[in-house]
Amino acid sequence: MTMDRKELGNEQLKEWYRQLLYPRLIEEKMLILLRQGKISKWFSGMGQEAIAVGATLAMQPGEWVLPLHRNLGVFTTRNMPLHKLFMQWQGMQEGYSSGRERSFHFGSSAHHICGMISHLGPQLAVADGVGLAHKLKREEKAVLVFSGEGGTSEGDFHEALNVAAVWDLPVIFLVENNGYALSTPVREQYRCIALADKAKGYGMEGITIDGNNLLAVYDTIKGVREYCIRNQKPYLVECTTFRMRGHEEASGTKYVPPELFELWQQQDPLLLYEQFLLQEQVMDAEEIKTINENIKQFIDKELEQATAGSTLIIDTAAEQEAVYAARKSSGLPVVADGLASVEKRFIEAIKEGLYQSMETHANLVVMGQDIAEYGGAFKVTEGFAAVFGRERIRNTPICESAIVGAALGLSLEGQKAVVEMQFADFVSMGFNQVVNNLAKIHYRWGQNADVVIRMPTGGGVGAGPFHSQSNEAWFVHTPGLKVVYPSTPADAKGLLIAAITDPNPVLFFEHKALYRSVSGQVPLEPYEVEIGKARKVVSGDDISVITYGMGVIWAEDYAAAHPEISLDILDLRTLLPLDYESINASVMKTGKVLVLHEDTLTGGVGAEIAAWIGEHCFNCLDAPVLRCASLDTPIPFNRELEKNFMAGKRLDACIQELMSY
Repeated sequence: MTMDRKELGNEQLKEWYRQLLYPRLIEEKMLILLRQGKISKWFSGMGQEAIAVGATLAMQPGEWVLPLHRNLGVFTTRNMPLHKLFMQWQGMQEGYSSGRERSFHFGSSAHHICGMISHLGPQLAVADGVGLAHKLKREEKAVLVFSGEGGTSEGDFHEALNVAAVWDLPVIFLVENNGYALSTPVREQYRCIALADKAKGYGMEGITIDGNNLLAVYDTIKGVREYCIRNQKPYLVECTTFRMRGHEEASGTKYVPPELFELWQQQDPLLLYEQFLLQEQVMDAEEIKTINENIKQFIDKELEQATAGSTLIIDTAAEQEAVYAARKSSGLPVVADGLASVEKRFIEAIKEGLYQSMETHANLVVMGQDIAEYGGAFKVTEGFAAVFGRERIRNTPICESAIVGAALGLSLEGQKAVVEMQFADFVSMGFNQVVNNLAKIHYRWGQNADVVIRMPTGGGVGAGPFHSQSNEAWFVHTPGLKVVYPSTPADAKGLLIAAITDPNPVLFFEHKALYRSVSGQVPLEPYEVEIGKARKVVSGDDISVITYGMGVIWAEDYAAAHPEISLDILDLRTLLPLDYESINASVMKTGKVLVLHEDTLTGGVGAEIAAWIGEHCFNCLDAPVLRCASLDTPIPFNRELEKNFMAGKRLDACIQELMSY
């Protein structure tokens, strides 16, 4: 191996030795703590330190780095206090995630580090979002994101590289190729000669370098960073290396041929750099020994500081409050009588709410398939690109996971994002990003996810199993999300504006059959409808009908056709969080409850509401809580079969059953 110091001075080379040695000695201490039972698990990066350290040194302090679970050198090179890192690794409340996360599954906006989630690939798309934010703000910055060679087999890798290339984003994709994912060798992982060869397929440049050569890593990433900023292009860097420990300590290394350890031991990045410094007479053996001793003493002091006086205070209320970012007042009026209004269709109200939000928030970006000149599948954004420009109204490749991830990346840089799913059904392709990345990031380390996902949903249009299903219940079970489902044009506009103002991830369900079939008075000016607050549609005494979306229309039509039955209709509007106070008030009023929704019966939102009523309102019930929902089948294509599928088909029978009690 040849190391080229170029213009680097002796003091800088010495400092970089400290930076390279520091994570190695921390790891040695961590392995002791592991054996002592003071930490539960450790993912070792021994043998790979030159990549994390060299690459981070090449980036500017204000540029984001998105590391993996064996990139300790990223955190130490960014000078994160070691005693607080020790607290993090031991699950202490004083750590970066308040004891809620393990090892490196956290981030720090102050240090411009965004930690991983266990699924490995999603952070690649988040880097795209950060790169997009830099591009939109005309900043001369790049973003660095890590992947292992195993992670390149995931769809997220393909989607993220494709989006970065199509959008010309300044993103450095760094692949640490250590030959084994957990235990699977590269011959069972891919068939290309080098992973860097994949770059050409995406229309970007790529290079393979020796990941154990600290100076080569630094010089390469430094040059690549300059290239990405100058040309506004992504770049793929493959670093060949080897890890000297198991995937994590419990997994061992029996699957690795012994001769490989012997070979790579000679290529230890720390050993190679020490030899280089000695040969260049930058340092002598005594100075190396002194630096080692000083760092070990420092580590011991930081560990002592971490463990001294640490206490665990379990506060249930604090845990629940940490799930969502605090919402600040927008200053907009809450919809009320007296505002000047006009008649609008449901879809026109959504379009106006989005348009006015684009005017209000200069940092808002809308992304989705065919949403620019074409205007989206339902023409909600028609004409937007001409007004707000293609930078803010962005057509996307067909890659839901990458776009949701990019929306989160925009949040890291203080941007807002609205993502349009062409159909709510297609969100399954981005499910991991929604339920694991967006939903959990604030609870994990206090980072908000300022993202709204518009979800055209529901049946009644004869579109079959993959364009008509109601999938809101998938997400109501996920803490950290907000789920909104309006049924009137006024609510659609006000709730969409409120969702965009909210710093938390909001899934905004829009029933396709309501787009052009329902009209109502909609205030002209921007306003908000409070998320988490239900609407009393009509007051009655016989039966409480608790519903949302198309269920509201069914209930209103039934009430009009049966004036002899006094229905108390409650439109939930928000499914997460639920307005339990309004639910309770309605139940207390009638004593008989029907929970109505278009979604299938088993595991639907109605099950949760019925259970809550049974727990909290049992004493005032005069009959069992009934659920009226669609059949437990996929939604069929044939119009007559679809009508039979729908909950509305069984509404009369349910109401008559309750009336008979």
